[in-house]
Amino acid sequence: MKYKIDKARLRAMRKGGSLLFTGCIYTARDQAHKKLAALIKENRKLPLELKGRIIYYCGPTATSQGKIIGSCGPTTSCRMDSFVETLLKKGLLGMIGKGPRGQKARELIRKYKSVYFLAPSGCGALLAKRVVSRELVAFPELGPEAIYKLKVKNFPLIVAIDSCGHSIYPDI
Repeated sequence: MKYKIDKARLRAMRKGGSLLFTGCIYTARDQAHKKLAALIKENRKLPLELKGRIIYYCGPTATSQGKIIGSCGPTTSCRMDSFVETLLKKGLLGMIGKGPRGQKARELIRKYKSVYFLAPSGCGALLAKRVVSRELVAFPELGPEAIYKLKVKNFPLIVAIDSCGHSIYPDI
């Protein structure tokens, strides 16, 4: 099923469902999350509006000549669990990564009516073919962990934790 995600559609999704997402996602890994959380804690302006956005736990590899992006597979999501509430409070709509989330992150996803998606791991080169454009948004000093805005078309996702907190993973 092809999707553009808004709050109503997001809340209708159920664990185990799959979709081909078309729209914008923002890459952010550990160091970018740390910087965003620090800016929020200091009440400083963020380099991007988080409300209604989807963050992809990804650090793209170097881009080959003539390509939009290098390999861009998901990274392990539980490393970002300590930042989940900080970003959800700012209106983050969803997260994309790989692997299970901790119980607290799962509860926060339910509380804030967010969704956690899985992107197929081990398929970074294939996922790169679904990226239509890439734009540096923030923290260029972080190299591949900088925040990029990716416009994607038919990006394959699986609902791992739905907005009711139901997970495809067994309770941790």
